[in-house]
Amino acid sequence: MRKVYITVKIPEIASEILRKKGFSVDVNDGDRRLNGRELRDVFAKYGAVITTIGDKVDEEVIDAAGIELKIISNYAVGFDNINVLYAKRHGIVVTNTPGIAGESVAEHTFALILACAKNLLEADKFVRRGKYHKWDPMAFVTPQIWGKTMGIIGLGRIGTYVGHIAYGGFRMNILYSDIVRSEDFEMLTEAKYCRVEQVLKESDIVTLHLPLTPVTQHLIGRKELGMMKSGAILINTARGPVVDEKALIWALTNNKIAMAGLDVYEHEPSIPHELTTLGNVILTPHIASATVETREAMAKIAAENIIAVFEGKTPEGLVVVS
Repeated sequence: MRKVYITVKIPEIASEILRKKGFSVDVNDGDRRLNGRELRDVFAKYGAVITTIGDKVDEEVIDAAGIELKIISNYAVGFDNINVLYAKRHGIVVTNTPGIAGESVAEHTFALILACAKNLLEADKFVRRGKYHKWDPMAFVTPQIWGKTMGIIGLGRIGTYVGHIAYGGFRMNILYSDIVRSEDFEMLTEAKYCRVEQVLKESDIVTLHLPLTPVTQHLIGRKELGMMKSGAILINTARGPVVDEKALIWALTNNKIAMAGLDVYEHEPSIPHELTTLGNVILTPHIASATVETREAMAKIAAENIIAVFEGKTPEGLVVVS
């Protein structure tokens, strides 16, 4: 069945590529995401579905799949929203859009770093509320980040880009932790390979770039936050559940750390009310990869993954599990 359903509106290039190859494409272009029942109906009727991280593809959804469903093409770098192993057992291929969001997420990471370090949101409010009456040499004085220590937990493609920006742009000292040591990265940035605990204790800014796995869930909890410097900044553009949100609220409320910049949340799109009321956290709505270039590249790969599967080829974004 050469019918494709796209669960949310994405760049039109995906539909164009698929239609040129003879696929029929339907898109949910409404403001509301599909609920579980609607998602099961889609899986029952289509040969391919382009999903996003907001679509929970669990056993119940996969059980509803018709015999024609060949591929779940996830419009995301991650795939923790899909029970990949269960899909595989049902003969359904799962793909993602790997290797293209590094630059955009690294840019957003530094946007959050600078906004936190320079207290930009409070300064903006100060001006908008009519409080700026004179230049004050003691107003909004913050530490510079030039020459400070950056801690990177998770040195994949994104973490590597962040490290190069930190070293090349701000001459920061870099500590990093990962399951694999990168001597090339160390040579280019003078970075030091450390245990997570050392990264937390010695860094002025800690930025997370980890996939969500059973091992990384709540990797940063109350104990870990308590290790950080009182003036430190925590940035998370990875996955929300890597950080224990209750512990983070405790740390921010009690000034155990100075600031946090979050683009992802433990139970998104739900965000604890306490986080939205704190003045020492900056919140963005999971938009780190939201550049024109990245979104279009993701759409192109998502479509090409589907075409490859229907043509009996190995898709570029094949997710492999065992």
